[in-house]
Amino acid sequence: MENELINHQEPKELKPSTDTLLVLNIHTNQVEMVKGIDQDGNLQKIPPQEKKDNEPLIRVDKHGDLFSNFFSNFYRQLKNPTHFNFFKVSEYDAVNTAKDLQKYVDQASPEEKEKLKDYEVLPKNNNNPKNQNTMDNNTDNQEYRFQPEQIDWKTMEKFGLNQEKLEKMNAMDALLRGFKTNTLIPITINLGTAVSKMDVRLSLQTGDTGQVAVHLHGIRKEPSFNNKFLGHQFTDEDKKNLKETGNMGRVVDLVNPKTDEIIPSVISRDRLTNELVAYRAEYMKIPDEIKGIRLDEHQKQTLLEGAPLYLEGMISKKGEPFDATVQFNADKRYVEFMFNNNHTPQQSQQHHHNQQQTQPTDKEAPKIFRGKELDDSQYEKFKAGQTVYVDGLTDAKGKTYQGYITFNKETSKTDFSFTHPNKLKEQAKPSEDQKTQTAVNSQGKTNEATKNVKEPLESKQQQPASQQQEDQQKKVRKPRGPKL
Repeated sequence: MENELINHQEPKELKPSTDTLLVLNIHTNQVEMVKGIDQDGNLQKIPPQEKKDNEPLIRVDKHGDLFSNFFSNFYRQLKNPTHFNFFKVSEYDAVNTAKDLQKYVDQASPEEKEKLKDYEVLPKNNNNPKNQNTMDNNTDNQEYRFQPEQIDWKTMEKFGLNQEKLEKMNAMDALLRGFKTNTLIPITINLGTAVSKMDVRLSLQTGDTGQVAVHLHGIRKEPSFNNKFLGHQFTDEDKKNLKETGNMGRVVDLVNPKTDEIIPSVISRDRLTNELVAYRAEYMKIPDEIKGIRLDEHQKQTLLEGAPLYLEGMISKKGEPFDATVQFNADKRYVEFMFNNNHTPQQSQQHHHNQQQTQPTDKEAPKIFRGKELDDSQYEKFKAGQTVYVDGLTDAKGKTYQGYITFNKETSKTDFSFTHPNKLKEQAKPSEDQKTQTAVNSQGKTNEATKNVKEPLESKQQQPASQQQEDQQKKVRKPRGPKL
């Protein structure tokens, strides 16, 4: 059936010279023909029954490499590309194929719809196909919306950032996918007469003229619940849910301030910054399966309404059964596990600055360590008492470091080590270079090689790295007596 659908046989004498695209909206199940993309990134399309004989469709090259390049560029320009499935078909028979495809979609079972994805076209270098619709892929199934060359690096430099630093902090992937960075990023804003240092989450957003702008999401003491949020007045229950779980728990009508459009949306609290974030209900994507549990329509509807859903008998990656509450998060844009997620920015900041041990709430293993949120796989191992490797941590001077964390169930504390703990011996101590970096950058200490160096040290650095640092080191006055 599918082969007939996508590769419709045409009479040899009428074989066309070009192909075109059909699009299936995964939210509405509507099949249409593609005309192009407007300047705002919106897909221009035509229902097959409304196609006029002289109405042009988008034309695509038949050759593999040329088509791959074309489609990758087309996909990057498109707003919300993951809401659509695209199929390359003969331009000559596009109307009939679109009608046949619509009939197929209307009567197809979920299993039959899955088979359609074998014929879907995807951009090249797509390592995370969006046809893997399970809970395990929620953080990976968002296509790249931006390319590194689109970023305004001159502006980034003003914040003390560049591509290399962002890559070391593991921040680039989230930015290019259109998300906020997973962790807080230390920035410095130098206005000449004033210098400001702060921790923020970063995101990339397309401006009105099509340029890519860098947005800073600073830490707020608490969300602004007393004022209306895009036209919505928070109830006491709304405030309670946002404070305690981070998700408001229902769909409400919000108003677009530019267009006055009424948009049903869910609202969540950014747990790192306390910023309130809205997400259109029509864009919510609910997985078919969560950790071995196939969701029925009632369960999916519960999640689509923004409400929490308790699931029993899920199977972890270790093969062990577990129960948990899941809920859609507007900030993360996917269904998340609701473990111990009540972390405030103040708590995150405390973890972020040189706390060798972390005291969790209610004796549970924390999901966030020093501002770095553990993924589901890491968290499963961590809360079970296993040692987990974490990277992208940042010390007080903004330098990144990495190490190993272990949750001590007896003390309910998190033990940190720069090297993997030896289970047969006493936990390994930090290496000399890491101790030097942490002591100089975070604790303000010095040693003979670094005591007059002002810049933060790089990882593994114990000696001055530049001529400037060496010169600073040589400007040492005669030693004074020890301070008592």
